Amino acid sequence: MSLLPEQRYPSVTEIVSSARALAAHRPGLCALRQVGVSRAGRPLHLLSVGHATRAVLVVAGAHANEPTGGSTLLSLTERVLYQRELRDDTSWHFLLCADPDGAALHVTPAPRTLFDYHRGFFRPAGPEQPEWSPSVLPPDRLPPETRALTRVIDELRPYLQVTLHGTDLGGSWVQLTKDIPGLAEPFAKSAAELHIPVETGASDAAGWPASGPGVHVMPAPGSNAAYPSMPDDARHSTWYHAHRYGGLTAVVEVPMWASDLVDDPAPHPAPAVALRQLGRRLLRDALEVERVLTEALPRLPGPDGPLLRAAKWALELVPGLAGDWAQAPPADTTMAYVGSVDAFGRRLPLRAAAMLLRVLQEADDRAAPRLEQLVAAWSDAFAVRFRARWVPLEDQVEHQSRTVVAAARHARDRAA
Repeated sequence: MSLLPEQRYPSVTEIVSSARALAAHRPGLCALRQVGVSRAGRPLHLLSVGHATRAVLVVAGAHANEPTGGSTLLSLTERVLYQRELRDDTSWHFLLCADPDGAALHVTPAPRTLFDYHRGFFRPAGPEQPEWSPSVLPPDRLPPETRALTRVIDELRPYLQVTLHGTDLGGSWVQLTKDIPGLAEPFAKSAAELHIPVETGASDAAGWPASGPGVHVMPAPGSNAAYPSMPDDARHSTWYHAHRYGGLTAVVEVPMWASDLVDDPAPHPAPAVALRQLGRRLLRDALEVERVLTEALPRLPGPDGPLLRAAKWALELVPGLAGDWAQAPPADTTMAYVGSVDAFGRRLPLRAAAMLLRVLQEADDRAAPRLEQLVAAWSDAFAVRFRARWVPLEDQVEHQSRTVVAAARHARDRAA
């Protein structure tokens, strides 16, 4: 599970520098411009390649802890430049990083283990995430990153928006706001060639219809959610903004560490019992983190920073989520789905603990060493339980890039 030093994820500064060099090298074909600023005043950049009216928008960096997208975006830019057929009747537009403030706080460019990854972990609270904020905030309170993204969609009117996401440990899957017939085959072929498991029962897409293994189509707005307690409903996110112009969004997920336990379509012998057990473990683990937080909170300086806000927000999700899992029948009854829920149940308190640990270390609080031991133990247990194996960065990027190109081709045929 090691990552070679040269296989590190580029910073936002490096991504922007590469985009600026491309624009300078091919000024007649490429243009780089600023399309907004973050809450902290960091610029948001859009790189455009080609001049056709028909447009594809690719978004990287929507979640700070999912770093593969930046590398994929640079790889896609090169493909579009050197494969003329990709831009004969389509212009490509790349939002280099949707959340540069978050990217500045997630500080693991070259994680060698899951513990190393979590030592620098950051993922904002839901209301502070550019794509998710419309699902939990009124329009007049949306962050500037969200407003910049929706302005770009309004300007380009893309027939396809692709947002590049990822998971720390698991498999690859695609979420679609509308079906793209024909996408499942090249997606599965790419994953197989690169030995990346397909997450056929992704908990993020619980209860959604599938157009093929690992390719999930979001239910229409108004459908019942599998996890009703979760506040951030994807159907109210920026992913649906492209629908105003007849477009759709594809969310392409790729793992940093792979687990072959998340692509088993066999029926689970007792899924309802398993989910109740996972819910109890989730509550127990979250309580351990809450105890540390309650003890240390009076010693911490205020007001809460983004790390502490995010840790608290993650912990607030736990009781409702555990209750959702206790409801029968489960949204899916396969081994893959129960495995995905198992991973989700480990991930949520671990992330809260990791972000709280950074707060305690910054304050030199006496509770930090104890919490660090917990983060290390949970990270190791996560890796062992799922037999984690590192996916080489070039394979993460290649699979994500192939899937984006396939989505663009098949969505174009769909729109024709």
